[in-house]
Amino acid sequence: MRAILRMVAWRTAFAVPLLVAVTIGMFALAQASPFDPVRQYLGERALVTSPEVIESIRRNWGLDRPFLEQYATWFGNLVSGELGESRSFHRPVSEIIGERLGWTLLATGSALVLMFAGSLVAGTLAAWRRGSWMDRVITGGAFANEAAPVFWLGLLAIWVFAVQLDWLPAGGLTDAASTTTSPADVAAHLVLPVTVLAISQSSWLVLYVRESVIGVLREDFVIGARARGLRERTVILRHALRSALLPFLTLLGTRMPELVTGAILVETIFSWPGVAAASVQSALAMDFPLLAALTLLGTAAVLVGNLLADIAYTVADPRVRTLGVG
Repeated sequence: MRAILRMVAWRTAFAVPLLVAVTIGMFALAQASPFDPVRQYLGERALVTSPEVIESIRRNWGLDRPFLEQYATWFGNLVSGELGESRSFHRPVSEIIGERLGWTLLATGSALVLMFAGSLVAGTLAAWRRGSWMDRVITGGAFANEAAPVFWLGLLAIWVFAVQLDWLPAGGLTDAASTTTSPADVAAHLVLPVTVLAISQSSWLVLYVRESVIGVLREDFVIGARARGLRERTVILRHALRSALLPFLTLLGTRMPELVTGAILVETIFSWPGVAAASVQSALAMDFPLLAALTLLGTAAVLVGNLLADIAYTVADPRVRTLGVG
Protein backbone atom coordinates (compact mmCIF):
# COMPACT_ATOMS: atom_id res chain seq x y z
CA MET A 1 0.00 0.00 0.00
CA ARG A 2 2.83 2.41 0.79
CA ALA A 3 4.40 1.75 -2.61
CA ILE A 4 1.09 2.36 -4.36
CA LEU A 5 0.60 5.63 -2.50
CA ARG A 6 4.08 6.76 -3.58
CA MET A 7 3.22 5.94 -7.16
CA VAL A 8 -0.07 7.87 -6.96
CA ALA A 9 1.75 10.90 -5.51
CA TRP A 10 4.43 10.72 -8.22
CA ARG A 11 1.89 10.45 -11.01
CA THR A 12 -0.18 13.30 -9.58
CA ALA A 13 2.89 15.53 -9.51
CA PHE A 14 3.53 14.60 -13.14
CA ALA A 15 -0.12 15.08 -14.18
CA VAL A 16 -0.41 18.69 -12.98
CA PRO A 17 2.18 20.23 -15.37
CA LEU A 18 0.93 17.95 -18.15
CA LEU A 19 -2.62 19.22 -17.78
CA VAL A 20 -1.34 22.81 -17.70
CA ALA A 21 0.57 22.15 -20.93
CA VAL A 22 -2.60 20.72 -22.47
CA THR A 23 -4.52 23.88 -21.57
CA ILE A 24 -1.82 26.08 -23.15
CA GLY A 25 -1.78 24.03 -26.35
CA MET A 26 -5.56 23.92 -26.47
CA PHE A 27 -5.87 27.68 -25.99
CA ALA A 28 -3.19 28.38 -28.60
CA LEU A 29 -4.95 26.17 -31.16
CA ALA A 30 -8.24 27.93 -30.48
CA GLN A 31 -6.55 31.31 -31.05
CA ALA A 32 -4.94 30.11 -34.28
CA SER A 33 -8.20 28.68 -35.65
CA PRO A 34 -9.43 30.44 -38.80
CA PHE A 35 -13.05 30.04 -37.66
CA ASP A 36 -14.74 32.90 -35.86
CA PRO A 37 -16.51 31.60 -32.73
CA VAL A 38 -18.95 34.53 -32.78
CA ARG A 39 -20.06 33.80 -36.34
CA GLN A 40 -20.27 30.06 -35.52
CA TYR A 41 -22.45 30.96 -32.56
CA LEU A 42 -24.75 33.17 -34.65
CA GLY A 43 -24.95 30.73 -37.56
CA GLU A 44 -27.09 32.03 -40.42
CA ARG A 45 -27.98 35.08 -38.31
CA ALA A 46 -24.41 36.33 -38.83
CA LEU A 47 -25.40 37.31 -42.39
CA VAL A 48 -27.98 39.79 -41.14
CA THR A 49 -26.29 40.85 -37.88
CA SER A 50 -24.61 44.22 -37.90
CA PRO A 51 -20.84 44.41 -37.36
CA GLU A 52 -21.43 46.48 -34.24
CA VAL A 53 -23.44 43.69 -32.60
CA ILE A 54 -20.81 41.12 -33.56
CA GLU A 55 -18.07 43.27 -32.03
CA SER A 56 -20.19 43.74 -28.91
CA ILE A 57 -20.49 39.97 -28.49
CA ARG A 58 -16.76 39.64 -29.06
CA ARG A 59 -16.06 42.17 -26.29
CA ASN A 60 -18.49 40.45 -23.92
CA TRP A 61 -16.67 37.17 -24.45
CA GLY A 62 -13.28 38.85 -24.01
CA LEU A 63 -12.09 37.85 -27.49
CA ASP A 64 -10.77 41.33 -28.19
CA ARG A 65 -8.17 41.13 -25.42
CA PRO A 66 -4.55 39.93 -25.85
CA PHE A 67 -3.83 36.20 -25.85
CA LEU A 68 -2.06 36.07 -22.49
CA GLU A 69 -4.78 38.09 -20.79
CA GLN A 70 -7.48 35.80 -22.18
CA TYR A 71 -5.59 32.72 -21.09
CA ALA A 72 -4.89 34.07 -17.59
CA THR A 73 -8.57 34.91 -17.08
CA TRP A 74 -9.75 31.54 -18.39
CA PHE A 75 -7.17 29.57 -16.39
CA GLY A 76 -8.00 31.49 -13.22
CA ASN A 77 -11.66 30.63 -13.64
CA LEU A 78 -10.73 27.00 -14.30
CA VAL A 79 -8.67 26.74 -11.10
CA SER A 80 -11.53 28.26 -9.11
CA GLY A 81 -13.92 25.68 -10.53
CA GLU A 82 -15.75 28.05 -12.87
CA LEU A 83 -15.93 26.28 -16.22
CA GLY A 84 -18.03 28.93 -17.91
CA GLU A 85 -21.20 28.62 -19.95
CA SER A 86 -21.60 26.52 -23.06
CA ARG A 87 -22.28 28.61 -26.15
CA SER A 88 -24.02 25.75 -27.99
CA PHE A 89 -26.13 24.34 -25.12
CA HIS A 90 -26.67 27.75 -23.44
CA ARG A 91 -26.13 26.18 -20.04
CA PRO A 92 -23.27 26.00 -17.51
CA VAL A 93 -20.52 23.60 -18.59
CA SER A 94 -20.39 21.94 -15.17
CA GLU A 95 -24.11 21.20 -15.38
CA ILE A 96 -23.79 19.61 -18.82
CA ILE A 97 -20.85 17.43 -17.74
CA GLY A 98 -22.62 16.45 -14.52
CA GLU A 99 -25.68 15.26 -16.44
CA ARG A 100 -23.79 13.36 -19.13
CA LEU A 101 -20.74 11.95 -17.34
CA GLY A 102 -22.66 9.14 -15.67
CA TRP A 103 -23.98 7.81 -18.97
CA THR A 104 -20.49 7.86 -20.49
CA LEU A 105 -19.04 6.02 -17.49
CA LEU A 106 -21.81 3.43 -17.75
CA ALA A 107 -21.16 2.80 -21.45
CA THR A 108 -17.35 2.83 -21.35
CA GLY A 109 -17.21 0.85 -18.08
CA SER A 110 -19.46 -1.86 -19.50
CA ALA A 111 -17.39 -1.87 -22.72
CA LEU A 112 -14.16 -2.24 -20.72
CA VAL A 113 -15.51 -5.24 -18.82
CA LEU A 114 -16.78 -6.87 -22.01
CA MET A 115 -13.53 -6.09 -23.86
CA PHE A 116 -11.39 -7.45 -21.02
CA ALA A 117 -13.35 -10.69 -20.63
CA GLY A 118 -13.83 -11.29 -24.36
CA SER A 119 -10.17 -10.66 -25.20
CA LEU A 120 -8.98 -13.03 -22.48
CA VAL A 121 -11.31 -15.81 -23.58
CA ALA A 122 -10.69 -15.41 -27.33
CA GLY A 123 -6.92 -14.97 -27.01
CA THR A 124 -6.55 -17.94 -24.64
CA LEU A 125 -8.64 -20.21 -26.89
CA ALA A 126 -6.57 -19.21 -29.92
CA ALA A 127 -3.33 -19.97 -28.05
CA TRP A 128 -4.62 -23.25 -26.64
CA ARG A 129 -5.72 -24.43 -30.11
CA ARG A 130 -2.78 -22.90 -31.93
CA GLY A 131 -2.83 -23.74 -35.64
CA SER A 132 -6.40 -25.06 -35.58
CA TRP A 133 -9.41 -23.67 -37.40
CA MET A 134 -10.44 -21.90 -34.19
CA ASP A 135 -7.08 -20.13 -34.01
CA ARG A 136 -7.32 -19.07 -37.65
CA VAL A 137 -10.87 -17.76 -37.24
CA ILE A 138 -10.05 -15.75 -34.11
CA THR A 139 -6.78 -14.36 -35.49
CA GLY A 140 -8.25 -13.53 -38.89
CA GLY A 141 -11.28 -11.93 -37.26
CA ALA A 142 -9.03 -9.81 -35.05
CA PHE A 143 -7.02 -8.52 -38.01
CA ALA A 144 -10.19 -7.82 -40.01
CA ASN A 145 -11.77 -6.05 -37.06
CA GLU A 146 -8.68 -3.88 -36.57
CA ALA A 147 -8.99 -2.69 -40.18
CA ALA A 148 -12.67 -1.79 -39.80
CA PRO A 149 -13.44 1.81 -38.71
CA VAL A 150 -15.51 2.21 -35.56
CA PHE A 151 -18.23 4.19 -37.32
CA TRP A 152 -18.55 1.44 -39.96
CA LEU A 153 -19.03 -1.22 -37.27
CA GLY A 154 -21.63 0.97 -35.60
CA LEU A 155 -23.59 1.57 -38.79
CA LEU A 156 -23.37 -2.13 -39.67
CA ALA A 157 -24.69 -3.11 -36.24
CA ILE A 158 -27.62 -0.69 -36.60
CA TRP A 159 -28.46 -2.01 -40.07
CA VAL A 160 -28.35 -5.68 -39.02
CA PHE A 161 -29.80 -5.73 -35.51
CA ALA A 162 -32.06 -2.66 -35.55
CA VAL A 163 -33.22 -2.37 -39.17
CA GLN A 164 -33.15 -5.88 -40.61
CA LEU A 165 -33.76 -8.07 -37.54
CA ASP A 166 -35.49 -5.45 -35.35
CA TRP A 167 -34.00 -7.03 -32.23
CA LEU A 168 -32.53 -3.94 -30.61
CA PRO A 169 -33.15 -0.17 -30.71
CA ALA A 170 -30.99 1.85 -33.08
CA GLY A 171 -29.94 4.52 -30.62
CA GLY A 172 -30.82 6.96 -27.91
CA LEU A 173 -31.28 6.34 -24.22
CA THR A 174 -34.94 5.32 -24.26
CA ASP A 175 -37.71 4.84 -26.80
CA ALA A 176 -39.11 8.01 -28.33
CA ALA A 177 -42.57 7.33 -26.90
CA SER A 178 -41.28 6.58 -23.42
CA THR A 179 -41.97 9.14 -20.69
CA THR A 180 -39.73 7.51 -18.05
CA THR A 181 -36.21 6.09 -17.94
CA SER A 182 -36.50 2.48 -16.82
CA PRO A 183 -33.45 0.23 -16.25
CA ALA A 184 -34.75 -2.35 -18.73
CA ASP A 185 -35.19 0.26 -21.45
CA VAL A 186 -31.73 1.72 -20.84
CA ALA A 187 -30.17 -1.77 -20.85
CA ALA A 188 -31.75 -2.54 -24.22
CA HIS A 189 -30.43 0.70 -25.71
CA LEU A 190 -27.02 0.05 -24.15
CA VAL A 191 -26.39 -3.30 -25.86
CA LEU A 192 -25.38 -2.08 -29.32
CA PRO A 193 -23.09 0.85 -28.36
CA VAL A 194 -21.33 -1.17 -25.64
CA THR A 195 -20.83 -4.18 -27.90
CA VAL A 196 -19.56 -2.09 -30.81
CA LEU A 197 -17.18 -0.12 -28.56
CA ALA A 198 -15.83 -3.29 -26.93
CA ILE A 199 -15.34 -5.16 -30.21
CA SER A 200 -13.72 -2.19 -31.95
CA GLN A 201 -11.04 -1.91 -29.24
CA SER A 202 -10.35 -5.60 -28.60
CA SER A 203 -8.42 -6.73 -31.70
CA TRP A 204 -4.87 -6.11 -30.52
CA LEU A 205 -5.76 -7.26 -27.02
CA VAL A 206 -6.86 -10.61 -28.42
CA LEU A 207 -3.69 -10.95 -30.47
CA TYR A 208 -1.53 -9.89 -27.53
CA VAL A 209 -3.13 -12.40 -25.18
CA ARG A 210 -2.68 -15.12 -27.79
CA GLU A 211 1.04 -14.44 -28.22
CA SER A 212 1.58 -14.02 -24.47
CA VAL A 213 -0.14 -17.31 -23.61
CA ILE A 214 1.75 -19.13 -26.38
CA GLY A 215 5.02 -17.85 -24.92
CA VAL A 216 4.07 -18.89 -21.39
CA LEU A 217 3.02 -22.36 -22.54
CA ARG A 218 6.64 -22.95 -23.54
CA GLU A 219 7.97 -22.10 -20.08
CA ASP A 220 9.44 -24.79 -17.87
CA PHE A 221 6.89 -24.43 -15.09
CA VAL A 222 4.02 -25.10 -17.53
CA ILE A 223 5.83 -28.09 -19.00
CA GLY A 224 6.44 -29.33 -15.45
CA ALA A 225 2.77 -28.89 -14.55
CA ARG A 226 1.75 -30.99 -17.53
CA ALA A 227 4.39 -33.60 -16.64
CA ARG A 228 2.87 -33.91 -13.16
CA GLY A 229 -0.39 -34.96 -14.78
CA LEU A 230 -2.44 -31.83 -14.10
CA ARG A 231 -5.53 -31.37 -16.19
CA GLU A 232 -5.17 -29.14 -19.24
CA ARG A 233 -7.77 -26.71 -17.92
CA THR A 234 -5.81 -26.32 -14.70
CA VAL A 235 -2.57 -25.76 -16.59
CA ILE A 236 -4.15 -23.08 -18.80
CA LEU A 237 -6.15 -21.19 -16.18
CA ARG A 238 -4.00 -21.44 -13.06
CA HIS A 239 -0.52 -21.45 -14.55
CA ALA A 240 -0.30 -20.08 -18.11
CA LEU A 241 -3.06 -17.45 -18.00
CA ARG A 242 -2.02 -15.95 -14.66
CA SER A 243 1.51 -15.33 -15.91
CA ALA A 244 0.33 -14.03 -19.28
CA LEU A 245 -2.06 -11.61 -17.60
CA LEU A 246 0.63 -9.22 -16.32
CA PRO A 247 1.68 -7.67 -19.67
CA PHE A 248 -1.99 -7.63 -20.65
CA LEU A 249 -2.77 -5.23 -17.79
CA THR A 250 -0.19 -2.74 -19.07
CA LEU A 251 -1.50 -2.98 -22.62
CA LEU A 252 -5.02 -2.39 -21.35
CA GLY A 253 -3.89 0.91 -19.84
CA THR A 254 -2.26 2.06 -23.07
CA ARG A 255 -5.54 1.53 -24.94
CA MET A 256 -7.27 4.29 -22.98
CA PRO A 257 -6.69 7.01 -25.65
CA GLU A 258 -8.23 4.80 -28.32
CA LEU A 259 -11.10 3.94 -25.99
CA VAL A 260 -11.82 7.65 -25.49
CA THR A 261 -11.73 8.23 -29.26
CA GLY A 262 -13.94 5.22 -29.88
CA ALA A 263 -16.42 6.43 -27.27
CA ILE A 264 -16.74 9.76 -29.11
CA LEU A 265 -17.65 8.02 -32.38
CA VAL A 266 -19.91 5.40 -30.79
CA GLU A 267 -21.87 7.91 -28.71
CA THR A 268 -22.36 10.09 -31.79
CA ILE A 269 -23.54 7.20 -33.99
CA PHE A 270 -25.93 5.78 -31.40
CA SER A 271 -27.10 9.18 -30.08
CA TRP A 272 -25.98 8.20 -26.60
CA PRO A 273 -26.29 11.23 -24.27
CA GLY A 274 -22.75 11.18 -22.89
CA VAL A 275 -19.94 13.69 -22.64
CA ALA A 276 -18.16 12.15 -25.63
CA ALA A 277 -21.05 12.98 -27.97
CA ALA A 278 -21.18 16.50 -26.52
CA SER A 279 -17.56 17.03 -27.55
CA VAL A 280 -18.50 16.60 -31.21
CA GLN A 281 -21.25 19.20 -30.98
CA SER A 282 -18.99 21.61 -29.10
CA ALA A 283 -16.25 21.21 -31.73
CA LEU A 284 -18.66 21.87 -34.61
CA ALA A 285 -20.07 24.92 -32.85
CA MET A 286 -16.65 26.25 -31.79
CA ASP A 287 -17.93 26.08 -28.22
CA PHE A 288 -14.54 26.57 -26.54
CA PRO A 289 -15.64 26.53 -22.86
CA LEU A 290 -17.31 23.12 -23.24
CA LEU A 291 -14.69 21.71 -25.62
CA ALA A 292 -11.83 22.76 -23.33
CA ALA A 293 -13.44 21.13 -20.29
CA LEU A 294 -14.14 17.90 -22.19
CA THR A 295 -10.58 17.81 -23.58
CA LEU A 296 -9.15 18.12 -20.08
CA LEU A 297 -11.57 15.46 -18.88
CA GLY A 298 -10.42 13.09 -21.64
CA THR A 299 -6.76 13.75 -20.81
CA ALA A 300 -7.45 13.05 -17.14
CA ALA A 301 -9.24 9.82 -18.09
CA VAL A 302 -6.15 8.62 -19.99
CA LEU A 303 -3.88 9.45 -17.03
CA VAL A 304 -6.17 7.71 -14.56
CA GLY A 305 -6.47 4.67 -16.83
CA ASN A 306 -2.71 4.29 -17.04
CA LEU A 307 -2.40 4.76 -13.28
CA LEU A 308 -5.00 2.07 -12.56
CA ALA A 309 -3.23 -0.31 -14.96
CA ASP A 310 0.09 0.22 -13.14
CA ILE A 311 -1.58 -0.25 -9.75
CA ALA A 312 -3.13 -3.51 -10.95
CA TYR A 313 0.27 -4.57 -12.31
CA THR A 314 1.94 -3.83 -8.98
CA VAL A 315 -0.73 -5.68 -7.01
CA ALA A 316 -0.57 -8.69 -9.32
CA ASP A 317 3.23 -8.91 -9.11
CA PRO A 318 4.86 -7.05 -6.17
CA ARG A 319 8.30 -7.67 -7.69
CA VAL A 320 7.57 -5.22 -10.50
CA ARG A 321 9.24 -1.81 -10.26
CA THR A 322 7.13 0.91 -11.88
CA LEU A 323 7.65 4.66 -12.15
CA GLY A 324 7.44 6.12 -8.69
CA VAL A 325 7.69 2.73 -6.95
CA GLY A 326 10.94 1.16 -5.90
